[in-house]
Amino acid sequence: MKRISILGCGWLGLPLAKKLIENGNSVNGSTTSENKLSVLEKAGINPFLVILSEAEGALESQSVSESINDFLSESEILIIDIPPKLRGNNDSGDSSRKVFVEKIETLIPFIEKSTINKVLFVSSTSVYGDENGTITEETTPTPETESGKQLLLAESVLQKNQNFETTILRFGGLIGEDRHPVKFLAGKENLENPDAPVNLIHQDDCIEIIQEIINQSKWNEVFNAAAPFHPTREEYYTQKAKEQNLILPKFSGEKSDIKKTISSEKVENSLSYQFNVKNY
Repeated sequence: MKRISILGCGWLGLPLAKKLIENGNSVNGSTTSENKLSVLEKAGINPFLVILSEAEGALESQSVSESINDFLSESEILIIDIPPKLRGNNDSGDSSRKVFVEKIETLIPFIEKSTINKVLFVSSTSVYGDENGTITEETTPTPETESGKQLLLAESVLQKNQNFETTILRFGGLIGEDRHPVKFLAGKENLENPDAPVNLIHQDDCIEIIQEIINQSKWNEVFNAAAPFHPTREEYYTQKAKEQNLILPKFSGEKSDIKKTISSEKVENSLSYQFNVKNY
């Protein structure tokens, strides 16, 4: 049995925690909402209220510091699954110090003095920007969105730390029974990049891949993860809208040169993993 701390028991973190417990592990789970503490507890998770701030010295409060120390206590593995929710602008003009990155930097001293020796950071294939062709872990990331830039910086901060081993897991677009991008695209017009391939991954596969990384001790690695199923955006979202009786999205007639395909060959080969949900 392993004791694992999951920072961020949200859409992915909560079912992941349940699965890890089902497989005999003990899980500490964090939330930023007091109302959700009871939800975690009912799921068999040791619940903790952990709120990170990007401000310098933001964790001076003794109670806040204690909650993080308790959350990490006796765990050997930390899974970080918090999205870079960006609010407002960074007025400092210093691109190397962004709000999400500062949250990770705030957390690191607590990891260093804890029993944590392995960190799994859930990132995104958005760090590759609009690269063309097949994208592997050897492809140099060139993020274009602010969230992509901050994720890449956060990855670097964790990887450079010698006090623990870090594996980076970059997921494609996340989907599940209650989450599908076609719901946001339905009825919209003049959508861009009709010929671009989709790069999505189902929640079930996300959970299984994380478990395999832990079970096989695949640390100090970088993995890309998207299902090996890449129809065009127009083909895929039109079909999904029909299946769900939604208003069909309409795509621009302009062709695009952006045809990024995320390869998951490393996940498949290194972890001997077979995707459960391909034709999602």
